Amino acid sequence: MTRVVLVTGVSRDLGARFARSLAADADVDVIGVDVTPPRFDLGRARFVRADIRNPVIAKVITASAVDTVVHMAMVATPGGAGGRSSMKEMNVIGTMQLLAAVQKAPSFRKLVVQSSVSVYGASPRDPAKFTEDMSPRVQPRTGFGKDSVEIETYVRGLARRRPDVVVTTLRLATLMGAGVESTTTRYLALPVVPRVLGFDARLQFLHPSDAVAALLLVTRRDVPGTFNVAADDMVVLSQAVRQMGRPEIGVPQSLAPLVAATFRQARLSDFSADQIDALTYGRGMDTARFSEATGFVPTYSSRAALAEFVASSSPGLLSPERLEGALHSVESLLTVRTPRG
Repeated sequence: MTRVVLVTGVSRDLGARFARSLAADADVDVIGVDVTPPRFDLGRARFVRADIRNPVIAKVITASAVDTVVHMAMVATPGGAGGRSSMKEMNVIGTMQLLAAVQKAPSFRKLVVQSSVSVYGASPRDPAKFTEDMSPRVQPRTGFGKDSVEIETYVRGLARRRPDVVVTTLRLATLMGAGVESTTTRYLALPVVPRVLGFDARLQFLHPSDAVAALLLVTRRDVPGTFNVAADDMVVLSQAVRQMGRPEIGVPQSLAPLVAATFRQARLSDFSADQIDALTYGRGMDTARFSEATGFVPTYSSRAALAEFVASSSPGLLSPERLEGALHSVESLLTVRTPRG
């Protein structure tokens, strides 16, 4: 029997990768949904232009007899004219409308939600690694972290109302790899990287191909629950900046919001208060539960994912390539040629 899977957020890279990979299964009919046409190949997946904030999404689900919904339409950074208001509307209101639609659909049997490490916030009192049962020491106050907490609350509510439905929530680590565009990658690619003095954030990554593999696994199999998904190892921020070959500048913690506002006005990057905290204190997740439940092992370590991103990025001022070129130029200038007699 052919399964019908609806995937939200297919206009972005990760959603498109997932939809394309899942549509390769002969017994799966994939419907990709988003407000804008996808910029990436969806393979055999069908695209339907629809807004999950609009109740009309219920008609799409019912008419196609969708049995599985994979929700990947969350927006991590404010962009466009709507800014933070539009971002929250898509994340929170969009999720509420989507869950209201699937709750009433007679064919609906499974929900998979892409959540984020952002639900744990970031503070100096954090444990070395969060397990799924731990609560954040400091609740996310703004931005994507706050939205993610609210989204998970609504998802748990659906699970209580529809105990017959398999509900899986994957808290993905920060994506890292060639071509990844995020707050973290834009920050690391800055010509000069500001770092809060006295701190060296712990960073844990997940390669997009491993994120897709984890999402495929829980879509193809019934794995109810909430799970952390990340590479097991960590790197610290100073190591990442060095590998990128970027010079850094120390910023007092009290001035970090002002520096972030300056970068935002210059359209170089957009940092919320929670993102500043994450790049100050860092955070990590324990992934044992997901590994034990599914046998999942990421192909890329955090270091390997970062190395791939570094290799695909333009060399920084302090990169080996630039330094070697500068040294060669200096050597040429200092070489004294003996005049011929």
